[in-house]
Parts: sequence; C-alpha cells; structure tokens
Amino acid sequence: MKHPWKSRDNRPLQTSLTLDFLLFNCMLLLLVLGVYLFIQKDITHMILDKRLTDPNLPVEASQYLEELGEGPRSAQLLHSGGWLELLDSNKQVIRVVGDKEDQIRSYDEDRLFLGLENRKNQPYYYSIAKIEGDGQAAWLLLKIPRDVIKVSIDNELLVSYLNHSVFFYVFLVSGLILLLIFVYSYWVTRRIKKPLRVLNLGLKQMMEGHYSTRIALYAETEFLRIGESFNYMADVIEKTTEEKRRAEKSKQRLMVDLSHDLKTPITSIQGYAQALMEGRGTDPERQTKYLNYIYSKSVQVTKLIQHMLELLKLDSPDFILRTERLELGDHLREIVADTYGEIEQKDFQLQLQVPEEEMYAHYDPELFASVVNNLISNALAYNPNGTHLRVSVFPEDTEIRIEIADNGVGIPKELWSTIFDPFVRGDEARSTASGGTGLGLSIAKKNAEKMGGSLELASREGEPTVFTIRVPK
Repeated sequence: MKHPWKSRDNRPLQTSLTLDFLLFNCMLLLLVLGVYLFIQKDITHMILDKRLTDPNLPVEASQYLEELGEGPRSAQLLHSGGWLELLDSNKQVIRVVGDKEDQIRSYDEDRLFLGLENRKNQPYYYSIAKIEGDGQAAWLLLKIPRDVIKVSIDNELLVSYLNHSVFFYVFLVSGLILLLIFVYSYWVTRRIKKPLRVLNLGLKQMMEGHYSTRIALYAETEFLRIGESFNYMADVIEKTTEEKRRAEKSKQRLMVDLSHDLKTPITSIQGYAQALMEGRGTDPERQTKYLNYIYSKSVQVTKLIQHMLELLKLDSPDFILRTERLELGDHLREIVADTYGEIEQKDFQLQLQVPEEEMYAHYDPELFASVVNNLISNALAYNPNGTHLRVSVFPEDTEIRIEIADNGVGIPKELWSTIFDPFVRGDEARSTASGGTGLGLSIAKKNAEKMGGSLELASREGEPTVFTIRVPK
C-alpha cells in the first residue's frame, strides 16, 4: 500500500488537496518560526546584556521594604546571587542581607547615582528605595550581578532594540509569505494542469480522427476515472466506426452481388422472351419449356427481392421487435409440422426431440419461425434424398438451445467464417440448381440476434452440419 504523502496516484482529489494544504500550512509555520528566530537573533545583543536566572524575581528595591531581608522574596533574591544593603542617612552600610560581593562600605551621592544608571559596563545592577520610620536604616539598596540579569522587555522596548525598522520586518514576512503562496499555487496548478493537458491532447487526437488514441494518467482518483471513461468512449467510437466502415463495405458488396444475381435471371428471362417474340419457339413443347424457364427465373428474382427487403428491414431503425414470454415446445412442433410435407417429399428421416414439460422463453414468434424454417429449408435444398434430419431442444439455466442437424453433404470448412454473410452459398453448382439467394442464413442470424439470442454453425461425428439456435429464457 502506498503512503498517502508519497504518491497521489489512485488518491481522491479532495484528499490530495487537503494534504497539500496541510503541507502548505506546515511550510508557512516553518517560515514564521524562521522569521521569529531571525528577529530573536537580531536582538540578542540586548538579551545577552540583561539576563535574570529567575524571571519572577522582583528587581525593584521597594518590593523588599516590608521584608527587609526576612521573607520569601529575599530568599529568592539571595538564591539568584543578589543581596540587600541597609544604609543610614549618611549612606553608610549598616547591614547586609546575603553575600556581599564588593567591598564598598559607604556611598557618596555621585557613586550612588552613577550605579543607579545601570550602565552596560558596571558589574552590578542597582535599585534603591527609602525606608520610612524612626529606625537607624534610612535606605534599602538592591544589588544583583549583571551577568545573571535577564530583563523582561515590552513591545515598545523591543522596537527600540531592533537593528532594523518595523516596516522592514513586515515587508520581509509579507514577501516571504507571498512567495510561498505563489510557489504553492503554481505547484498545485501544475499538478492539476498536467492530467488536463493529457486529456486535451487525447481529445484533439480523437477530433482529428485518430480513434485508436488511448491515454494513461498518473493522478488522483477523479482524473483516473475520467481517463477510464475517455478510453471506454474511444473504444466505443473506434468499434462503432469500424462497424460502420464494415457496414458500408458490406452494403457496397451487397449492391454489387444483388446486381449480379438479378442480372443473370433477368437476362435469361429477356433472352427466352425475345426468342418467343421472334417465333423461334414454334413447337408447343419448346414454348412450354421457355415459359417454365421464364417462370422459374421470375420466381427466383421475386424471392431474391423479398429476402433483400427482409434483410434491409432488419437493419432499419424502424424495425419493431415483438418479443414476449411464450411456451417454445409446442410452437416448435407447429413449425416443424408445417414443413412435414416437404420433408416427406424429399424422403428425409425426421427425428424430433422436444421435452414434454413446458419450456418458456422470451422471443418473437414470427422471427423464431423464420429462423427454423430457413434452416430446415436449407437442409432440404442442399442435401440428397434420404438424409437424416434432427431437431432437438435442450433447456439450460438462462437459455434454451435448439439444434437443427443433418448427416448430409455438409458445408466446406473454408466457408464457415463467412457462411452468415449475405450472398454466400455452400457451393456455386448447388446454389444454381436450387435457386438459392445466398441471403437465408444472413437473415436467420440477424433474426436470432434481434431476439437476444444467437445462431452458430458446428459439426459432430456423423452430423457434418449442426446449426445451434440459442433463445434467452
């Protein structure tokens, strides 16, 4: 499993942008921290000058007047290394609270005022307060070593210690934040723009007619779904275009074949009719022969036109399919019974295998009858007398399988791949003799597929021709 921070592939866009925003906030926080540390470094000269080990230690002598060395504040002061001196009215040291580190025992006005200035180079921090009362002590002097002083600084004092103006720092921070926002925005925009650019390029290729174009995206889940939809759309368009191309090619071939198949019988009809008009068929026997020939050819032309119209009707968008759930067993028996006269006339041996129990399926009864009649008619037309014809029904889980098989001459293997194409016949000699149009199997297959089923050709030992019809339940 990929870590969400390492890869954005297969990751939702919302999650990706949320993680990016969190990363941006972390970067912004680091930037602010960096600026803060820079400012801190900029004023270290002040912080190093005044340090206090205990930030809560009072540094004003007046805050020790009540204790005079006997209390928690005094103890806190002594712990920090400072001490208290009680002075009389002449500024003489009369008492020391803590460990006095200098040797001064008395102060004049100049020395005392100079110490209270708390300059950088003086060794001790000074603070003094007057003691009210009748006692001997008149002043309380606070001293703390300067090397342990840490002074709390307010904003105004901080500004006074900065090396640059406040505007400089505001401008610096604002510039860095704007730069970070620009870099982040450019980065996010580029990440979103990259898959969009791939999609745009793919669409452009499709618009130019390159329907084999496929795209590969490495981005968030939403972009991956768009890429999958694009590839699916491209598959459909390519398949539809190829089918349309094949249909156009088939239509052209259909027209050529139809013209050829119509031209031959019509030419024959014209020739025999002209012979009769010119009086070349004088004896009644020859006239009857010519008229029978003209009639058979006209029947062939009529059948060809009817099949052609039926084939075109199946491809028409106005074709209405009337499928319903019907009992198939009895219907099949009726269809076979209608052809039984022709079967007996050809001396075929019929084997009908239909289960006794009811079998329901969804199909169009007219189209189903057309498919079965077509296959039985083909078996009767192309096989010699005495051929064994089998019609069997096999109920399955989701469909009903009907087999129409014979042990006749069979169909050449080289024609199996195109046997269901229009104007394809078993062999030319046989088709000429029987007057077949070459459209029957094509119509039968289209009828089966219109009903949601299929028609397939196979062979078995003892049965070289086995047509299988499948009808959904």
